[in-house]
Amino acid sequence: MSDDEHHETFEAAGAGASLTYPMQCSALRKNGHVVIKGRPCKIVDMSTSKTGKHGHAKVHLVAIDIFTNKKMEDISPSTHNMDVPNVRRTEYQLLDIPDGFLSLMDGDGNSKDDVKVPDTDLGKEIEAAFEEGKDLMVTIISAMGEEQAISWKEAPQEK
Repeated sequence: MSDDEHHETFEAAGAGASLTYPMQCSALRKNGHVVIKGRPCKIVDMSTSKTGKHGHAKVHLVAIDIFTNKKMEDISPSTHNMDVPNVRRTEYQLLDIPDGFLSLMDGDGNSKDDVKVPDTDLGKEIEAAFEEGKDLMVTIISAMGEEQAISWKEAPQEK
């Protein structure tokens, strides 16, 4: 065998970070993340079933899409790899809410204006608290090129 057969090329996205990485099914854990049908999901339940004499153990995953909250299920042999999304949570200070978007600033002073106000109760809470003049910190979750606000809290008051 020549050495040429063992060289793999990896496609890079953005700052050298890929959107997903492979993980063996048997290594996945509840409350971890997994990609099902091309969507980043959080695992809420998983069970392993033993199959017949020559079959593989199968892992049954039940997960919730982290952006749409839709329930997703998948069954895969425990020895197969599944994609795990790189999920990042970042806290931003809320500066303004122009035209249904959150105007945010991170800890380094960089601004971010491309996250929509969620069209859920969370979005209404953020808008109401902001209109009351509260200083808010909004947590944004990002995975596979999508971003969404998932929580907020009042910023600690500096003395």
